[in-house]
Amino acid sequence: MKEVRSEIKGNKLIIGLSGRIDSGNAQEVEKAAQTLIDNNPGAEILIDAEGLNYISSAGLRVLLHIRKTHPEMAIHDVSSEVYEILDMTGFTQMMPVEKAYRVVSVEGCEEIGRGANGTIYRIDQDNVVKVYNNADALADIQHEREVAKLALILGIPTAISYDVVRVGESYGSVFELLNARSFSKILANEPEKMDWCVKEYIEMLKTIHGTVVPAGELPDMKETVLDWANFTKDYLSESAGKKLVELVDAVPQDNHMLHGDYHTKNLELQNDEVLLIDMDTLAVGHPVFELASMYNAFIGFSELDHEIVKKFQGFDFDTAKTFWHKSLAEYLGTDDEATIRDVEDKARIVGYTRLIRRAIRRGCLDTEEGKKEIEFWKSELEELLGRVDSLTFDVELKSGESMHSGHELDIEATDENLQTVMDFIDQKLEVLDCPPKIAMEIDLAVEEIFVNIAHYAYAPEIGNAKVRVEVEEEPLTVMITFIDQGMPYDPLARQDPDLTLPAEERDIGGLGVFLTKKMMDDVSYEYKDGSNVLRLKKRL
Repeated sequence: MKEVRSEIKGNKLIIGLSGRIDSGNAQEVEKAAQTLIDNNPGAEILIDAEGLNYISSAGLRVLLHIRKTHPEMAIHDVSSEVYEILDMTGFTQMMPVEKAYRVVSVEGCEEIGRGANGTIYRIDQDNVVKVYNNADALADIQHEREVAKLALILGIPTAISYDVVRVGESYGSVFELLNARSFSKILANEPEKMDWCVKEYIEMLKTIHGTVVPAGELPDMKETVLDWANFTKDYLSESAGKKLVELVDAVPQDNHMLHGDYHTKNLELQNDEVLLIDMDTLAVGHPVFELASMYNAFIGFSELDHEIVKKFQGFDFDTAKTFWHKSLAEYLGTDDEATIRDVEDKARIVGYTRLIRRAIRRGCLDTEEGKKEIEFWKSELEELLGRVDSLTFDVELKSGESMHSGHELDIEATDENLQTVMDFIDQKLEVLDCPPKIAMEIDLAVEEIFVNIAHYAYAPEIGNAKVRVEVEEEPLTVMITFIDQGMPYDPLARQDPDLTLPAEERDIGGLGVFLTKKMMDDVSYEYKDGSNVLRLKKRL
């Protein structure tokens, strides 16, 4: 059968699994695999999962059966999505499981963005890859994917990485950005669009700054800037250093989102939609911290060498200065130069603090050119500290909108109707631009619950089930409710399987509901008005 293939290498029987293994074909897959094992007695078992893109609890039971009789069994070339399922259910603790990463080359590729942690290249018309500076970047990639997902849930239009790849000695995240152009490229090649770029750039910035982030989800930028200030104060006069720390410390705590590296290379125009990229610097805090990094990107880094902004952004220093000034005026909603200059001075204090610290930590005190830069920034910073008494200011930010919708399917609860239910759910998720990984997790949970209803709710008879899909925003959440009039049964009351037990001591069943609880953000059950009501919630 197409889901199972085999190869013999020495004393190893390599069993290749591909496609989907779910409740509809798990028995056939197990039978085919067992036949291969019986025909090769004494062989070590290696499961090749390169082509496997979906596995439900029924498929996991197949692996568990094989593992119980072949404790040396290993699995390799596992996709990220399937790996997460194996990890979540304890399989990665029971047996060797090796993730698969495809190899991508960026040789000759166009560089479209560069940040503190990595560089973004266009690898083809549809896709870009962010290559991390850190050779051991898997934790960094996981962090960026998590915060990008959070940003999307909170309403920030961004691209979500759909793949992790090897690039040379490091790793990269792959994003789909079809025919996208950075705002830097637009400003460099179409200067007449300056005002349009400013408007869109600030509209996105106000969306970011108007987004409230749940406590503890993102780093607090104030803590980072306090570290900068405490470092830099030792290189300033005593009074200036003391005032710098006091000014930063006086900035109130703020749980509004900051991008942290908001410049025109990190804004992409794709099919008339503006997307934010390079999300690993997301944080929370007062907008002055964001404006400081923006000032540095357009002016601070390039004040003594105007070629820096040309090399980094692709446009000249005059364009950078003009764009910065127009953007700050648009952000503050004023043409009053005194107001604009006042806020710019506050941003410059934080910006110079960062530049001085960065230069010293990079050994710039050891070169004449470096000393000249640091002396210039120190002079500017001390002058500002002599006349600025607060880093805060007020700005009107955008607020979000909410969305509510609902759809329901009433269908006979049988295995044959599972695909209809899955198609119904997938259509709703597609409308919401649900990321593929989250869609797969929802599909898996839907399969587990609907198959349970089909097998047990009305047994030995057949009855109907209602499947209802509702969507809420703030944060964007899909709620899927299953309602049946079968015998009362709370699947959540069943004890979770003990994942610490060795394979030979573990029960075969029980993984489906456990996996559902792990995959969803919330699973609840109630028996109400003669009906079992089970609800899944998943944030997108």
